[in-house]
Amino acid sequence: MLKIAYHPIYKHPLPVKHRFPMAKYELLPEQLLYEGTVEAANFFEPTPLDEATILSTHDKDYWYRLKNLELTRKEIRATGFPLSEILVQRESIIAQGTIQGAVDAQQYGVSMKIAGGTHHAFTNRGEGFCLLNDAGLAANYLLERDLVQQVLVVDLDVHQGNGTAEIFQNEPRVFTFSMHGAKNYPLRKEKSDLDIGLPDGTKDDLYLKELSTHLPRLIDQLEPDIIFFQAGVDVLETDKLGRLSLSIEGCKNRDRIVLELCKKHEIPVVISMGGGYSERIALIVEAHANTYRLAQELFF
Repeated sequence: MLKIAYHPIYKHPLPVKHRFPMAKYELLPEQLLYEGTVEAANFFEPTPLDEATILSTHDKDYWYRLKNLELTRKEIRATGFPLSEILVQRESIIAQGTIQGAVDAQQYGVSMKIAGGTHHAFTNRGEGFCLLNDAGLAANYLLERDLVQQVLVVDLDVHQGNGTAEIFQNEPRVFTFSMHGAKNYPLRKEKSDLDIGLPDGTKDDLYLKELSTHLPRLIDQLEPDIIFFQAGVDVLETDKLGRLSLSIEGCKNRDRIVLELCKKHEIPVVISMGGGYSERIALIVEAHANTYRLAQELFF
């Protein structure tokens, strides 16, 4: 059974300039239910993450100042969101959903979330709409409990997973693979275990060729026990922030490559939505919905 983390807090109201990209968190589950891709029973509601687990990945001082709303103006500006108690709670619930999803993926082969992919959160700071790093927290949760020995992060959002790279820079049990726009945010990249920087305007053929070249090799080399897949749809040609030029079908084929490899090698995969900022909200929802449709098609 496909398990999907969803909580009403994901769509909490923000100042006007932030509301448009947040709408997908409400519209996507409605679309999946309407078309029959999933049923209500597929969804579960995560709870806030406990503090001890947060401190397994994030700096104590950073977490203390974050939860008490004491970040500096500069730090708040870097996150892109006005800081609030509900925003911190939202990030905590997203992270718990990813942890529960990692456990579910080990049972069912795949799990998903109507949120997640907060890959710009570092051990000691937030950036780019990310306060807590959900994949980082979930990977450490599994490693600390000896539930896995080797983790592979496959980050295919258009923006480099800089926070995840920093968190695991000295952890050989977590391999970070980021394929992103070379000239896109963040301006200063961190060093992932493997970075593939793509030129502006990259279309389907080149993108899928690069992914098909590198990902099978990594899987053969690492033999990971689990994969965290950041499936941002900001790679689309229509995306306001992306600068790449994938079609809807190309983005779907990207997801198919990842999921078919996971299925073939029997590697549990945890899928987070990541970014998506096309002018038409319908395009964002359709691109994200394709990922869920593929998961149902290939695993159930």
